[in-house]
Amino acid sequence: MADDNTKKNSLRPICFMIMPYGKKQTMSDKGPATIDYNALWDKALYSFIEDDLGYNAIRADQDMSALIIKEMIERLALSDLVIADVSTPNTNVYYEIGVRHAAQRTGCVMISATWAQQTFDITQMRQVRYPLPEGEITDDTAKAVREALNESVKGLIDGSSPVFDSIPGYPDAPDESLVTSMRGQLLQLSQFTADARAARMQPKDKREAALNALIDQYKSIIPKLPGVAVEILTSLRDCAQWQSVIDYVNNLSGVTKNLPVVQEIYNLAISKTGKHIEAIAALEQLMKLKGETSERWGLIGGRYKKLFDETKDPQYLSKAITAYDKGMRTDLNDYYPSNNLPLLYRTRGRKGDEDNANIAAIVALMACERSRVNNPSDPWAVPTLTVMAFASGNVDKAEDLYNEMVDNGTKPFNLQSTIPELERAISLIKDQDVVADLTATLDKIKALQN
Repeated sequence: MADDNTKKNSLRPICFMIMPYGKKQTMSDKGPATIDYNALWDKALYSFIEDDLGYNAIRADQDMSALIIKEMIERLALSDLVIADVSTPNTNVYYEIGVRHAAQRTGCVMISATWAQQTFDITQMRQVRYPLPEGEITDDTAKAVREALNESVKGLIDGSSPVFDSIPGYPDAPDESLVTSMRGQLLQLSQFTADARAARMQPKDKREAALNALIDQYKSIIPKLPGVAVEILTSLRDCAQWQSVIDYVNNLSGVTKNLPVVQEIYNLAISKTGKHIEAIAALEQLMKLKGETSERWGLIGGRYKKLFDETKDPQYLSKAITAYDKGMRTDLNDYYPSNNLPLLYRTRGRKGDEDNANIAAIVALMACERSRVNNPSDPWAVPTLTVMAFASGNVDKAEDLYNEMVDNGTKPFNLQSTIPELERAISLIKDQDVVADLTATLDKIKALQN
């Protein structure tokens, strides 16, 4: 009987399953806190692959030798089918999907829980959703998972890889005209990068004219190189030219205009003109379509914070805290959301808010220092650390960071965003000597805007 089973299995195709193992946190507030991936495999996915699809099921972590990169790549490239679970943020899984997309035209299907929000925008790629209301995987849940996958996975197995779709002739002989065109575009992009850098380095009184000249010079290539539009928008944002951002985006084509990063910058600019509610609604819609990110939650938190500053309505303060907290939990390495929380918690002053403020401050400091190590040119690190120094009443540290701003320069947008937070920090300090010293440093920081 064993020989018969071996012979039967040898005739069946192989499915290589990419997924976490053990219990993993979901980092989602819409699904269970943790998932028992071993139970998901044992109760649902293994049986689905073996019995419903008719493949031999191999799990990525099942054979310890598969941890060797050569063997892992071989299995990704040569298996008849690869199924990847992308329910939780996992960079290894994304890398392995990329290997498969480059290795085989067909036979790669992504699956995820219905509540999953990926950290990488893969919504336009093939993906099957399945219900996962709890992380322990009951028999009813296992049955529902198999039924949901069985309805859709078979129809996607023969779908073509985005790599093969994007490069005609790949991998044998890519279209030479495409290669030539791509090289030409990269040369244009290289020249644009140099020109954009030169425009940003102009003196303040000449920078706006230089950016407008850049826009006019490169407007014809934006449909082919959306990255040019993003770079121009980023430069306009960094120079705090909000109406120019709005005008520029309104003149973009539909595809480029609807890029998530373009919409993020655009709605920030909309809010800067006073339309905070409109910006929040647009950012919430963007998250529904493209997923939650720490940046998007941070932007929403910032709009609610502006509403609170303008109206003093406590509901906006709490909504700002909620949004920033969600952003912090979405990506603990992004200090943008967490850095905003300590002062807001202390402003609200509810029971437990001081403890929450201290926790957020630790998260923000660790993330910011990590960024300084990994990216010494991070333009937000010094302004962020300055807010932390003011919040803790550290006069000497605040003065040192001001000197860094003088030595290395600070972009107008960074100053525009940071100064209100420094004022907020001073307003919460009771020691009047510290208040006086920090106010003197703040006045010098404000002078950098001129």
